[in-house]
Order: sequence, then structure tokens, then C-alpha cells
Amino acid sequence: MLESPVLHPMCHLGDLINQGSVTYEDVTVIFTQEEWALLNPSEKKLYRDVMCENLRNFLSIEKILEHSTKQQHNLHGSQQSNTAVKIPEGQKIQNGRKSQEYESYNKLFTYSIHLQQHERIYSGEKPYECKLCSKTFSCSSSLLAHKRIHSGEKPYECKQCSKTFRQSSNLRQHERTHSGEKPYECKLCSKTFSCSSSFWAHKRIHSGEKPYECKQCSKTFRQSSSLKEHERTHSGEKPYGCKQCSKTFSCSSHLRAHARIHSGEKPYECKLCSKTFSCSSSLRKHERIHSGEKPYECKLCSKTFRQSSNLRTHERTHSGEKPYECKLCSKTFSFSSNLRTHERIHSGEKPYVCILCSKTFSCSSSLRTHERIHCEEKPYE
Repeated sequence: MLESPVLHPMCHLGDLINQGSVTYEDVTVIFTQEEWALLNPSEKKLYRDVMCENLRNFLSIEKILEHSTKQQHNLHGSQQSNTAVKIPEGQKIQNGRKSQEYESYNKLFTYSIHLQQHERIYSGEKPYECKLCSKTFSCSSSLLAHKRIHSGEKPYECKQCSKTFRQSSNLRQHERTHSGEKPYECKLCSKTFSCSSSFWAHKRIHSGEKPYECKQCSKTFRQSSSLKEHERTHSGEKPYGCKQCSKTFSCSSHLRAHARIHSGEKPYECKLCSKTFSCSSSLRKHERIHSGEKPYECKLCSKTFRQSSNLRTHERTHSGEKPYECKLCSKTFSFSSNLRTHERIHSGEKPYVCILCSKTFSCSSSLRTHERIHCEEKPYE
């Protein structure tokens, strides 16, 4: 349990400091980086609160600036801790003494090395380089985590399901899938999240902020991961390969969903009709059948759709865009299904067979039209 070495009565503190018996180190808890990582969030918060209380007490003593300068900590190796607090300038002076009330610190760091790492956010400095791929990083821990991509090492294991991870933060996030813990709550809609990155990405839905921009087409995204996935549409990169059929994918989520085709796993179940799905996005799309929700609206004609892909396809009827091109005759199409049907003209493929007379057709609509000959259906009056 974290101890709370808060300085108490100020008159007693003044006597002790005047006698030279108390220094700032005397009331500072020293943690190594490994020990700090083992603290839970409430203990870390307690530590910061205690250190700030001690600092406020020291600030109330005369000549505190001279005292605090002499008592600063410096990081030696990785064993000594340092509390770096930014104290606002221009604090009010009352009766020749510094006021006990001062503005909140901007950023508090437990180690000076953490302060140095934080400052690299602004300087852009990345002194740590991977010798295998030359990628650079602003802190050594990020480099170590990156190296595990090359080595395949996953030292962090879930005790409940034995799944392993490269980073401890990924393990902590995964453990919440077992516990159901969702500590991050949106103040606007009360939706909760198990990881901070999902929480911040969600907040951008309310603000409309899309800070990540593609340099090639200027399309913007709420999350950096979405930008990276999008950039692969330009580069054609598909780094995720299926070990069973060698099919490749541009993002890991698509690979995981594809792997369920081989395993037959369908972990996502509709609570209304018990239908199961191999990926969560398919479940969400299915649930709109029950709710009737059509969240995607065409800005030109106000027609609504259940899926974003259907909206994008519809928008081509307005724009006249035909992104699908036949490689043999260069004819272009608005829809991928139309291109596939057209390609059968060149290949001679006719996959649709009439059950009654075995006649074959290159597209399903032609088969349906033909079947009316047998049933004598005449639907058009």
C-alpha cells in the first residue's frame, strides 16, 4: 500500500527546516520505474496528490525558491526518481511572502526521464532507432516494444485465456474483455469504453474532429489506425496473411474475420433472433434489420441506407463515377457486381443453371427471366 508522507503543521515544518533537519527528499517517496509501473491508477493519483501537498507546504516557507533549487533531484541511471513540477510565473506576493494559493501545475512527471520524453513530443526528436528497419522512436520503451514485432516475442500473458501480447498496456486492455470493466465514460452520451484510445476516438464523433489526414488524397480520419489502413489502399500493401490459404489483407481486423471462415467460429450473436456472425460489424448491420435504423443518408436526395457501403454505391448514381474497369476491354462500371458479370462475357463462364432444363446463364437476372418460361409467369402488364 502506498504511504502518504504529507507534511503537517506549518509552524512545526518551519522549525524543522530552520534547523536543517528536513529536506524535500525526506518527504518524497522514491520509486524505480519498475515499481511505478506496478502501481494502480488510484495509487498513482494518491502519489501525485501527496507530492503536491508537500510542495504547497514548502512554498509557504520563506525563501522557498532558493530552498527548492538546492533540493532538486537529478535522475542517475534508472534508479533515482525526480518530481518535475511546472510552477506558474507571476504568483501573487502577499506581505513579502509567496501566497500559499497558486495555479495547478501543467504537467507532473514522476521521473525526469519522463519529462525528457514528454518534451520530445514538441521537439520531434526520436533518438532511438531500430537496427533492423531503421524506424525511430522518442523513447526507449517504444523501441523495445517495436523490436518484439521482429522477434515475435509476446512476454505478457493473460492468466484467464493464455493469450499473449507484446506490450503490457495491450494485456491490460485485453483483461477488461474478461472483467467487463469500462473505466472511460463520455460525459456527453454516457457511453463507456474499456480503453482510452477508443474513448478519445469516440469523443471526436461529437466534436467532428478528424485530425489525421492522408497526404495523397487529403481524406481525413478520427483515428491514426484508420489513416494507416486507408494509406494501404494507395500503396496496395497487404501485410496480414492467412496461414491457411495465403490470402492477404490490409488490416488485422479483416484477417481475424477471415480466419473465422476456416474455423467456423461465429462469436457475435443477435439477442433478438439468436443469429450468429463471424465479425462484429456484420452483427451491427444485421441488428438494423430489427431496429429499422438507416443511419447513412445521401446528402443529395436524402435517401437512407443501413450500411455505409450501400450509401457509397448509391452516391455513384449522382456523381456518375465508375471506378471498376475491365482489364480486357477497359469498359468501366459503377458497381463491382456489374464488372464481375461483364467479365463473364470474356471468360464464357455461366455459373447460373436452370434446374428444369439445365440451360446456363452468366448472370442471375437472366436465369430468373428464363425460369418464367417454365412457370408461365408474366409479371409485366
